[in-house]
Amino acid sequence: MKYRHLAAVLGAACGTLAALPALAGPTLDAVKARGEIVCGVNTGVAGFSAPDSRGEWKGIDVDVCRAAAAALFGDAKKVKYVGLTAAQRFTALQSGEIDVLSRNTTGTLSRDTSLGLNFIAPNFYDGQGFIVAKKLGVKSAKELNGATVCVQQGTTTELNLADYGRANKISFKPVVIEKVEETVATFFSGRCDAFTSDTSQLAATRATAATNADDYVILPEVISKEPLGPMVRHGDDQWFDLVKWSLMAMLEAEEYGITTANVDDMLKSNDPNVKRILGVTEGMGKALGVSEKWAYNIVKQVGNYGESFDRNVGANSPLKLERGLNALWTKGGLMYGWPIR
Repeated sequence: MKYRHLAAVLGAACGTLAALPALAGPTLDAVKARGEIVCGVNTGVAGFSAPDSRGEWKGIDVDVCRAAAAALFGDAKKVKYVGLTAAQRFTALQSGEIDVLSRNTTGTLSRDTSLGLNFIAPNFYDGQGFIVAKKLGVKSAKELNGATVCVQQGTTTELNLADYGRANKISFKPVVIEKVEETVATFFSGRCDAFTSDTSQLAATRATAATNADDYVILPEVISKEPLGPMVRHGDDQWFDLVKWSLMAMLEAEEYGITTANVDDMLKSNDPNVKRILGVTEGMGKALGVSEKWAYNIVKQVGNYGESFDRNVGANSPLKLERGLNALWTKGGLMYGWPIR
């Protein structure tokens, strides 16, 4: 009897805790008071984060912040973008200059444990490669012994290049530059034999910065794993949850076939999962401390993950990247939205 009574008391206590709404954290309070999210992005990588001809920021990383703004404010435009170099990005987040870093940043053990920052989840799976001029006649990265290689300062790319050289007994001559624009310009000026970065960035560079894209080739080797994703500060769990589940909502929406075009019709769906995602069945918004229409607003204003991918880096973009690892898990990729329930 005594143990049954204790179990009943503990069960009641757990039920009470589960019903409590999320408590506001310092970042969420500050963002609400300010009326906009301050989002740290790249200074300019096509498809990921770059201002268009009208000065509006576009890209798959930009959409992460737009989704969080749609979830919190019901308005994806309530974001201020701060362009950051690789060397600046972590300090900007640590100091509170920005609320979230969404800047094609690789998750690693050392970064996750030493910076006082948390990775949310990958929004793009990538790997490091090399681009060279076709006239160089190089067919493989293993033919680059003695080559000068342009590489951006403050990135995992520097370490990966050194590791690859040591592992394969190749001697590279790195030309290390802080800003990505200067790194690209230096490569295309002919100062470097090769440029190494994430393969997606190499594709963007070739498509947008080369005088003639056909004069350059991306070599076949992929020498690293680069799970790229947004980051927030340690110890601010509700803000972490909001950014994380904004990304998950985009993935879940794609899996369940919810798009910008049909989201209003999907409000009538009988699928319990769709009803929870779109707030027809209430509770998910309360758990995050936002409107029950939080995910509806994301899909309506930003789109699902597939729409964001295609628009920024995929079939409907100049980059024309294949989904590859960034396909949904149901289609052979690694993208896997956590259940909204």
